[in-house]
Amino acid sequence: MKLVTLRSLDKGHAGVVVGQHILDLVLAAATIPAARLLPSSLRAILQTQDEGLALVRKIAERVESERSLWERLFEVGAVVAHDGASLMAPIPDPALILSVGTNYRSHQAEMGGKAPSAPSAFIKCNGSIIGTRDAIVLPPSNSQMVDFEGEFCVVIGRTCQRVTERDAMQYVAGYTLANDVSARDWVPDMRTAAAASDITAFNQASLYNINGKNFPTFCPLGPSLVTADEIVDPQAVIFRTVINGDEMQLGDTSDMIFPITFIISEFSKFYRFVPGDIITTGSPAGAGMGRKPPRFLRSGDQVRITSEKIGTLENPVVAG
Repeated sequence: MKLVTLRSLDKGHAGVVVGQHILDLVLAAATIPAARLLPSSLRAILQTQDEGLALVRKIAERVESERSLWERLFEVGAVVAHDGASLMAPIPDPALILSVGTNYRSHQAEMGGKAPSAPSAFIKCNGSIIGTRDAIVLPPSNSQMVDFEGEFCVVIGRTCQRVTERDAMQYVAGYTLANDVSARDWVPDMRTAAAASDITAFNQASLYNINGKNFPTFCPLGPSLVTADEIVDPQAVIFRTVINGDEMQLGDTSDMIFPITFIISEFSKFYRFVPGDIITTGSPAGAGMGRKPPRFLRSGDQVRITSEKIGTLENPVVAG
């Protein structure tokens, strides 16, 4: 299934993609009694674990097969065209966004230096989250080196801590896409490190660059959460980052230095993951900092991160 969060006047409504349309599960409750058993948010549905997702699937299958029901739902506004829908991030309010860095061999090669012996990660705050078609706003204080990084993401479906690699996939609800936007000039050393292609200096500067990753709008997520059963092998997913029609990044999750099972197992030693938490798994080669010459975001740019299974996360760039 593809699950989304529809923007509404009060707050986000959980929705499920049915063909070329989206069923608003909150508005559907007036017509479908079973939908009244569902929480209004996607994160809360995940907290019910398999029960909630199974009910959503059952409702979607019924709507798709019963023409008269479909027509009644359309009349009350519970069904909207996918193309015209206003979507928030699929999980607008995760308890945790953990972002893994330096996790693609291609990206490591373009930056120079040795591959890391252990994964590293930082936290992005909820205040940086936006959905597809929302604008990335260049901050006036740090507008000249705003970078893009398309990333494949894991969405946690069950509470877990200290899990083994063998069991890690049992805790995955599904997958989505992210753009780990960063103001690279948050610290002066970043310019020097990038120019010198010095990975040690770059990584040291990155430790102090986390503030530059948490400006408002710097974490686009979406457009959908695709349930784990739809992506049989998450280590065989292709995704692309395209700016103004030009392909910047071609990601292949088989190129990860640390696979998803290891990432979940390793970081669950330190974090207690809960349903709706998001792990971004790193950026492939081609981000702005690693290009020669560097290519940073400018007002008027259109950024699209696309995966066949998940859809397209697209965001215009505007001046702050």
